[in-house]
Amino acid sequence: MSIFGRMGTLFKANINDVISKAEDPEKILNQLIVDMKEQLISAKKQVAVAIADEKRLKKQYDAEARKAAEWEKKAMLAVRAGRDDLAKEALSRKQEHGELSAEYQKQWQGQKAAADKLRGSLRQLNSKIEEASRKKNLLIARKKRAEAQQTIQQTMSGLNDTSAFDTFGRMAEKIEQMEAEAEASAELAEGFSGDDLASKFEDLEADHGADEALAALKAKMGVSSAAREKETEFSFEEEEVKQEEQVKAGGRGTWDSEDF
Repeated sequence: MSIFGRMGTLFKANINDVISKAEDPEKILNQLIVDMKEQLISAKKQVAVAIADEKRLKKQYDAEARKAAEWEKKAMLAVRAGRDDLAKEALSRKQEHGELSAEYQKQWQGQKAAADKLRGSLRQLNSKIEEASRKKNLLIARKKRAEAQQTIQQTMSGLNDTSAFDTFGRMAEKIEQMEAEAEASAELAEGFSGDDLASKFEDLEADHGADEALAALKAKMGVSSAAREKETEFSFEEEEVKQEEQVKAGGRGTWDSEDF
């Protein structure tokens, strides 16, 4: 294939691709139904013509058959009148009309068969168009459902995109950092203000509050500070007495061993 042939093929392929992408299934299906209905109208006209020809041939057949029957009656009348010459002429006319009647009958039967066939084809075409119309509605419903699903999927894909939420989180962290830095700056400003008298009084008040809480607890338990001090002194004196007794007892034991 020459280069021009390949370029032509590529051009046609691109055109077909563009056409395929531009096709709207709903519009295409609606247009197909319109085309089918137009074909149905044209077919009805053709069938109507065929039926009209059938009826015309049937009338001609009937007319010739009636004429043949009439000449036969005239021939019989001539025979009764003893006019054989007239009877022969009447029979001759009867034969002519009989032959025409037979020919029209043959044509009428053929036309009737064709018209009946066209009637059947017309009914089939009408049924197919009705079926196509129902399928069209179903296909359009499926198309709309697919479009809805595609829209939902696109929406879900947008919700799954966490870039916006990540940015929101980073901004929140940045604001928290700014708040922390502001608090630190405030603390530093208070520390280097040169006047910590207020903070000293705050510490003193805090210690005083702790002492008051301890005193309240002791009062609730029935324990006073003086009783606690006496109890402590008594414990020390008792411990000293025990230690002296142990020393004396140890001295006596040593003396007894040397004596023996």
